[in-house]
Amino acid sequence: MVQVENEVGVLGDSRDRSDLAEERFASPLPVELHDFLAKDWSGFTDAFQHNLGELRQCSLTKGLTWGDLPGNSKRIDELFMAFHYAVYLEEVASAGKSVYPLPLYTNVWQNYADSDADANTPAIVGGGSDPGDYPSGGGVVDVLDVWQAFAPSLDFIAPDIYLNNHPRLCKEYRHNDQPLFIPEQRRDEYGALRIWAAIGSYGCLGCSPFGIDTVDSVQSPFRKHYGLLAKTSHLVLSAQAKGNASIGFFFDELSPDGKDQSPKLQATFGDWNLQIDRSFVFGRPSVGSGMVIHLENDQFLLLGWGFQVSFKHKSPDAHFSGILKFEEMNVDGGSRELRTVRLLNGDETRSGLFAIMPSEDPDYGGFPISVTIPARTGIAVCQPYALFDE
Repeated sequence: MVQVENEVGVLGDSRDRSDLAEERFASPLPVELHDFLAKDWSGFTDAFQHNLGELRQCSLTKGLTWGDLPGNSKRIDELFMAFHYAVYLEEVASAGKSVYPLPLYTNVWQNYADSDADANTPAIVGGGSDPGDYPSGGGVVDVLDVWQAFAPSLDFIAPDIYLNNHPRLCKEYRHNDQPLFIPEQRRDEYGALRIWAAIGSYGCLGCSPFGIDTVDSVQSPFRKHYGLLAKTSHLVLSAQAKGNASIGFFFDELSPDGKDQSPKLQATFGDWNLQIDRSFVFGRPSVGSGMVIHLENDQFLLLGWGFQVSFKHKSPDAHFSGILKFEEMNVDGGSRELRTVRLLNGDETRSGLFAIMPSEDPDYGGFPISVTIPARTGIAVCQPYALFDE
């Protein structure tokens, strides 16, 4: 797999204003772009429709120049740059692919606005929401459709995610069912937690922490997370191949005042509705992350730390749901098959209410009985059951 260019776009202005660029801007819209804008917009991203919606309402007669187009001038400038960058990268990518038919992508420095911002990132560090504050013309969600249309030799457009709402951006970059790959992201624990949502919920091909070589490998939080993913990669890839067979998630550190800004998650697999929460402890809850994979029927694989899962049967005739079997597992180094290492019972399921995947060092909060065991492998198989009315 090869990256073509790096975070393309114009910084410091919304478009190129060189003599040649000005000449192009004063020329009629290219026919292929005119035809693209004249098509059904329902499949375009919400951001494209919002920012360039006036183009949809107007009569785009042939012969219109870029300067004739209605709407926000900076957004028109961004469209101008996106089209020409995409056309150029298509030339580069198609030429390379004709010699080496490898998967190709380009990465994107993201725009950053309040609606896209990560709730835990100070606003002062943002890269801006106007074209030129971020590289104008790059493949941000606002013009992702343009890139996909005019650079088809790129197999996907990849987001660099530092400051944005991570799960939201993952979802947006699956647009038109393109693969998701994150070539740059945070290298700290905050970033490591988020790879589980990318891989488990959005089928991410991989997550690459930027500057990973500047962190001691023993101390790096990615050591633990990548270690578990490496051990269970065949199971994760199998779930990705099935589609809609897994969900990934994370729970951030509690805020200083003790508030939990990480929401509970709901998911449905087969006959079961699942609720995923931060794991129960008597003291202060820790961070958590992982994924749940629906193996088959009533069998679920749980990977990770610091969370718990409850199950409720979908049938209206089911008057009770609980945990029938909960086993801590490991992966055999030779066969790569799952093998049971511990049977987990009452305390580990709160008497059958939910399956707890504890953190490695749960806070007992002074409670004298260690009912919450520390994590070992971070791998478990759970089988729920339900009782039905006659």
